[in-house]
Amino acid sequence: MVPAEATTTATTTMGLRERKKLQTELRIYRTAVELFLEKSFDAVSVQEIADAAEVSKMTVFNYFGTKEDLVFRPIEDHFSDAARAVRSRHPGESAVAAVRRQFLQMIETRDPSIGLHVEPFGRRIRKLVMETPVLMERAYLTSEKGARELADLLAEETGDTVLALIAAATLTAARNALVEDHHRRLDAGESVEEVAATATERAERAFALVEQGLGNYARKAQ
Repeated sequence: MVPAEATTTATTTMGLRERKKLQTELRIYRTAVELFLEKSFDAVSVQEIADAAEVSKMTVFNYFGTKEDLVFRPIEDHFSDAARAVRSRHPGESAVAAVRRQFLQMIETRDPSIGLHVEPFGRRIRKLVMETPVLMERAYLTSEKGARELADLLAEETGDTVLALIAAATLTAARNALVEDHHRRLDAGESVEEVAATATERAERAFALVEQGLGNYARKAQ
């Protein structure tokens, strides 16, 4: 599934049939999100979405398996970003370094998946998720699935399941905290460029803490 923001880039390399399918998929997605934002997730039926998008109810389910997929399909793949970074890391590169490098690249490109939404549509989706319990549960479970994917990868490489779980949980928590900070600052009125201007330094500090361990963190003064 290609996010709405990528429509122009994606369609340039597709045939007519594929472009039409993508345009239909994006129209259903945009229509659904706008209706959810207007009325709430629970108040909108799939039939209502189909009618507004001018397709059949069956077409909606052909593109999106469930109602929750209408929100999550374009963004769900990003929960595996950390695992992908570790899986494709350079020879001699640590897991922390790989995740840090990927995150810094995302800051540089203003990647919407880490909260640097130039277009407000992405932030509106996050607001929808935060205000809808069933979507919050889906977000939590998907995040846990991404952390488990990373842990399984590290365990397979190192043979130590416990440390792999701890490392995956720590790396996931660091990424999530940084993304949450981006959102918090944007919600407080800062621009994407203002947030990005200091995001790299904050990310460097966060991953340095993970890399160095917590041995001296928050040591109480004598």
